[in-house]
Amino acid sequence: MRFIDECEIRVEAGNGGNGAVAFRREKYVPLGGPAGGDGGRGGDIAFIADTGRSTLYDFVHQRSLRADNGGNGERKDCYGRAGKDLEVRVPVGTIVFDAETNERICELVTPHERVVVARGGKGGRGNKHFATPVDRAPRKAERGEPGEQRSLRLELKVMADVGLLGFPNVGKSTFISAVSRARPKVADYPFTTLEPHLGVVELGDPHRGASRHFVLADIPGLIEGASEGHGLGLRFLRHVERTRVLLHLVSLSDEPGRTPLDDYRIIRGELKAFKPELLRFPEVVALTKADLPEVREAYPALRDEFAKLDIDLHLVSAPAHDGLRPVLQAVAEKLGV
Repeated sequence: MRFIDECEIRVEAGNGGNGAVAFRREKYVPLGGPAGGDGGRGGDIAFIADTGRSTLYDFVHQRSLRADNGGNGERKDCYGRAGKDLEVRVPVGTIVFDAETNERICELVTPHERVVVARGGKGGRGNKHFATPVDRAPRKAERGEPGEQRSLRLELKVMADVGLLGFPNVGKSTFISAVSRARPKVADYPFTTLEPHLGVVELGDPHRGASRHFVLADIPGLIEGASEGHGLGLRFLRHVERTRVLLHLVSLSDEPGRTPLDDYRIIRGELKAFKPELLRFPEVVALTKADLPEVREAYPALRDEFAKLDIDLHLVSAPAHDGLRPVLQAVAEKLGV
């Protein structure tokens, strides 16, 4: 299933049923009063946060959502049936905007949370409500109110504890595959990852006698200018906002003049341009591909460079599962788990 994190959809709540004009017609009651029942209310449209969903793909080919109308009132004081509510399941982390005004309507961040996004119309009153001492046989009733109709824009931000950041090809997909059961596509070319991947990391703790766990999100590769729409960054930068800790991976590059420290500063600059508050997130930085001799040789000097910024640079090799535990422990400490 394709990962879709933004879409628009039209929602139309049900109309209220019309009130009825009717009179009692019973034997021995020649002057029976009004007996028109009220119309039923229209059905609401509600979104429910579902942990089993991770994409808005279901809405791509569905242009509109419509709830049932309320039934009309009937004679003998019978009320019309209420329209059935339409409950729509969306991924946890979905934000709902009014597409026309850009007003933020709601944000579903709690599993099973239910929010009504369009309310059904009230049913009209039957003629029995309009009887007066002067007019004991009213021949009027109310029409049902129309249900709310609006165009919505849905935006999904993945829910994760840790955001995995870095340039394309630094080894993020390999890293998340090594530390969790997530299995993103891994290949040696830019933008292998075209969508965020979530992995649950379980970290056993021999001192506590229990395991700690957290959710790690592999954010698709960022490049310089991502905050301005270059590469894939602008599309996925918003997913970083949900995280609590940033795990920043850097690597040696064959490009002349490009260094891990430069890459780190560029990504930090893109975070600042997108949302300055992201720079205040706790961070762990690691140099990847430690299985390569040139990386191990360069590590001591790079560690000293990062130390000048008060950053502890870790060294890891995801394919060899080398150095992973110290990095994960540092992340767990930042999270407080």
